[in-house]
Amino acid sequence: MSRAPFGLTLIATALLSACSASIVPPSPSHPPKAQKAPKPAISQPADPVVKPIASTPIAAAPAIAAAGSASAIAAGVMAAPVSITTSLTAGREAKALAAFRVSCPSLIKRTDASGLTLPTDWQPACTAARNWADSDAARFFSEQFDVVQVSDGKAFATGYYEPEISGSRTQSDAYAVPVYRRPPELVEIDLGQFSDTLKGKKIRGQVKGNSFVPYADRTAIEQGALTGRGLEIAWAADAAEFFFLQVQGSGRLRLPDGSVMRIGYDGQNGRDYTGIGKLMRERGLLAPGEATMQGIINWIRTHPAEGTAIMRENKSWVFFKELTGAGPLGALGLPLTPGGSVAVDPSYVPLGAPVLLSMDRTDADGLWIAQDTGGAIKGSNRFDTFWGAGANARATAGGMSARGVAFVLLPKGVLARIQAAKAHGTPQP
Repeated sequence: MSRAPFGLTLIATALLSACSASIVPPSPSHPPKAQKAPKPAISQPADPVVKPIASTPIAAAPAIAAAGSASAIAAGVMAAPVSITTSLTAGREAKALAAFRVSCPSLIKRTDASGLTLPTDWQPACTAARNWADSDAARFFSEQFDVVQVSDGKAFATGYYEPEISGSRTQSDAYAVPVYRRPPELVEIDLGQFSDTLKGKKIRGQVKGNSFVPYADRTAIEQGALTGRGLEIAWAADAAEFFFLQVQGSGRLRLPDGSVMRIGYDGQNGRDYTGIGKLMRERGLLAPGEATMQGIINWIRTHPAEGTAIMRENKSWVFFKELTGAGPLGALGLPLTPGGSVAVDPSYVPLGAPVLLSMDRTDADGLWIAQDTGGAIKGSNRFDTFWGAGANARATAGGMSARGVAFVLLPKGVLARIQAAKAHGTPQP
């Protein structure tokens, strides 16, 4: 889910980048209108938020480069002040090993945007992982990797999950919120093709005449900018629940017959993401402890006009496609592992790499595998933990806000190569 994994506590989660094998055929321009049906049950906003158990983060080493650098190499990389064997306390190693195996086919082929590793660096660990016993996963990570700290190591982690909301494949009074597939005129441009100074930067918009212009924002889309074009793949029952499904970047629609339609990220309109939870806190709309996803949805439902207006301040809109097979899928196009996958900024953490979190709450501690990205997951040591689907996942992700220290696990020999290149003033390969 190239998610918008944004932290749900701050509603700064980012957009998951999910991929899938198929898209639901376009609806006709005038979808069939069903007879009036009773409003379906909508999941209640008062569901619980997991109460964290406090833990004490490991102390990070002093930073060796200024914060705000554009990549891990520029931010500074050093040996971590800890070893894996003395730091694994959360019992998450077996899940991390399973998730790492899933990442390996991509790891040994893709270019690492962080500049830390080469595809060949991962081959020994990926080969060893094939037949390594999950019960001995801690030794695998200890033997195959060095632990490094990027920049000051100070980490912030939020949570995301795969929501399930009421929906239908056909429009009716009960299901009136359109779920759009990606419009064909929405174009993504890689600016790095035009200038080395813009490498890694992309913009989205559309061509009108001889100009490339911004695409319609949330308000325009809600007011009918895409109506009548047959772009609807489904219809949701509740605007607030669908808003947060867009924030998560993928989810499930519970259909009227009880079956489930899974949908995943199929692009975004190119507009900046704005976390409405932050806006609501700044305006005094939420009391202390209410800035969770559940608290925000409750406020929107009890203040419908104001709720619509504040959701529209987030101009970002996410398009979806139907998912079949395993999922949800992360930025690598591979299935995510609940409690084992984490979204990162790939400029600072290689996608597919293990990450060791030592946070101020126990449920975020331990090893995770970087398998996703998010629109609000930017900068070194910013993470979004994935918790799967269901009530427990919602309760954990909805209140996840953890601070502490993060370390990245790199294949043996990589750190020595980075340090040698720096000492000789030569670029990292």
